This record gives sequence, C-alpha cells and structure tokens, in this order.
Amino acid sequence: MDCVAAGVIAFDRAGPGLSDSMNTASMADEAARALWARDAKTAAGLYQALTQRDPQTASHWLNLAIAQGQLGDRDAERAALDEALALEPRLLLALLLKGANLADRGDGHGANDSYQAALAVAPPFERLPPDLRPLIRRAHAHVGRFLAAREQLLRERMAEAYRDLAGAKTERFDQALDVLVGRKSIYRQQPHSFYFPGLPETQFYDREAFPWLGEIERNTDVIRAEFEAVWREDHGFVPYIEHPRGAPVDQWAELNHSPRWSVFHLIRNSAEAPENAARCPKTFDLVRSAPGPALVNRSPNAMFSLLKPRTRIPPHTGDTNVRLVVHIPLIVPEQTGFRVGNDTRPWRVGEALIFNDTIEHEAWNDSDQLRVVLIFDIWHPDLSPDERALVGRLLAAQDEFRASGAPGL
Repeated sequence: MDCVAAGVIAFDRAGPGLSDSMNTASMADEAARALWARDAKTAAGLYQALTQRDPQTASHWLNLAIAQGQLGDRDAERAALDEALALEPRLLLALLLKGANLADRGDGHGANDSYQAALAVAPPFERLPPDLRPLIRRAHAHVGRFLAAREQLLRERMAEAYRDLAGAKTERFDQALDVLVGRKSIYRQQPHSFYFPGLPETQFYDREAFPWLGEIERNTDVIRAEFEAVWREDHGFVPYIEHPRGAPVDQWAELNHSPRWSVFHLIRNSAEAPENAARCPKTFDLVRSAPGPALVNRSPNAMFSLLKPRTRIPPHTGDTNVRLVVHIPLIVPEQTGFRVGNDTRPWRVGEALIFNDTIEHEAWNDSDQLRVVLIFDIWHPDLSPDERALVGRLLAAQDEFRASGAPGL
C-alpha cells in the first residue's frame, strides 16, 4: 500500500512448537524477502500459509496485511489486521495500518479510534523507526481533523441551547464541554499530607456561597492601606519557601529563601503572629471572622503574599483538602494570572477567589510591578462539625506520634 514503505515489515518468527521446523523457518525467511522486494503476490501466498500453520503469531497476520495492502485488497488487509490485533491489541504498526485502512475507506470514526489507540502506545517521535514516522504524522493529522470537526459540530448545536439559557450560570457545563472536546484536562486532588474522601474536586468556588465574605471584600481598601503601611516600614516579610539546606526542593529551587515570593504572616500554621497582627488590626479581625480550620500546627493561616515583578510560582499542590484557600486581591498589575487545574482566572482587586489548593495550581507576575494578595484558609464547607472535630483529633494524634520519636522501633 502507498502509505507503507516497503521496509516496514514486522519482525517475524515461527511460533511456539514450530521453532525447530526448517520448512517453517525457511518459509518465513522467503516471505520476508518477497515483502522487502515488494513481490506482494508471493509474500501474500507465503504469509497465508504461515497463518494457517501458526495462527497464534501476530507478526504473520501483520505481514500478511502489509502484503494484501500492497496488492490493493483492502478487505483482506483489514481482516488480517483484525487477526493480528486480536492476538496483540497494542501492536503499534497494526493499529496505524488499520487506521489508514479505515480512513481510506471513509470510516472517519473507526480510523480515529484506531489512531488514538496507536498514539497512546507509541514511543516519543524521535525514538520511532524512520519508516513509521509518516504513519504517525498521518495519525496525528487525522485525529486533529476529527477532533476539530467534532468540536465544531458540538459547539454549533449547543449555541441554541446557550441562547435559550441566556443569563444562567453555565461555568461547570462549559468546563465539561471543554474537557469533552480536548480543550482542557482533568485535574485531581493531590494533597501532600491528608486526604478526606468524598469532597468534590471543585477548582474555584462561587463567592456567593460564602455569606461572610462580603464584609471582607467591602473592606479591601482598609486592608490594602494596612498592607501599604507595613510595606513602607519594610520589615516582617519573609520568603514563602524556606526549605532547609540539603532538602530536595525540586521545582522550588529558584524561589527557595528568595524575596521574589515573600509573605507577611498574620497567622502561621495556627499560631498568631502578635506583632504583625497588631500592625494590621482591621485585617486581622476580618480574617478571624472567617471560618478558619482549627488544626493545631497546621491551620488557620493568613498572610499578605507578595509576588515581585517577572516572577512565577511553579505548578504545585497543597497539604489537605479539608480546607479551601481564599485570595483577596489588593494590588494587581496587568500581565498577572492564576490557574487552578484547567481554569485560569485573573485577579480583580477586591473580588475574592476561593479554590481547592490540593488541585495543581500556579501563579505569575509578568509585569514590572508588585502583585499583592491577602491569603487565608477556611474549612471546606462540605465537612460537618463532627467531621471537623474528628479531623482535628486525628491530626493532633499524628503530631503526637511524630513528637514521640517512635520509641521502640
């Protein structure tokens, strides 16, 4: 067939029980030579005989398919490919050839399925044999066209539904549609220290779901003024990332002990910072009005977070999903942004963002100015009072074990 170079021949070997047969081995060698020489008729006859003698060897069926394709018998080619894939469903060349077969016959859906399966098992492009690369390129091109055509039809059909629902909240459906058409990926909760099952994997939460939040947002100017006062005094700010020397810092190497991302703590791992709190009394009172988690040595936390110009916080996840994190943007230049999972949003001064920080998130300040956000954490609203109490007791017990040094082990 035109899309397969003559050199693309599956590695062939006589199957179990036939390895000691010179006739079978000679037949396989002769068949391979015929296929290399593009003597498709001879190769097809020999591979047909080999599949009858040894129907459990996938390479016989695959090479038979190549020969049938060179002869232009697309039905026989497809049948042989199906036999090969029944024996080895992840056989890359068979999947690619089946995709090409179906595409040439106008079966766009079937070709897409086969090509998607091939791309899922294919090694990186640079590690592919040269003869396979045109087939991989064709697979990518077909899948790209298929997905674009599907997305176009789906969005056209949904346009009327959106018009009928003008003004409705469709953010969750929008995300579902984006995931379906491949525009966005699915992100899962990945807490570092403690996972509570059954909590939703919501990335951003609606501000309206937190009735106490309005009072904090209304005081944005007061909060910003208190920040600016402490910023002018220029003390009390510490790097957010402070891994000890010799610790594996991975993606934090650039920001470890760096003032490019610094914070002014009001509450740190459940411990209040009295001196700092006294310098920002209104901000401290407002943060204390939120339902902060009661987790000794962990939470609540509250801080001013400063991201200096041309600084990026790499993708990362937080400690536990029993809490949510709140951002109150105070100073937001252009060219700044924030992503949680597959949802990227701008900060807007005085407009809170509430998110699950155990879902991968990142932030950036590509501007020439300082970006400042008030950050604090709150209980996850789906936890009952009893569950909150149990979590607090459990994590306290874990701390007790850690402090004990695990004697006797």
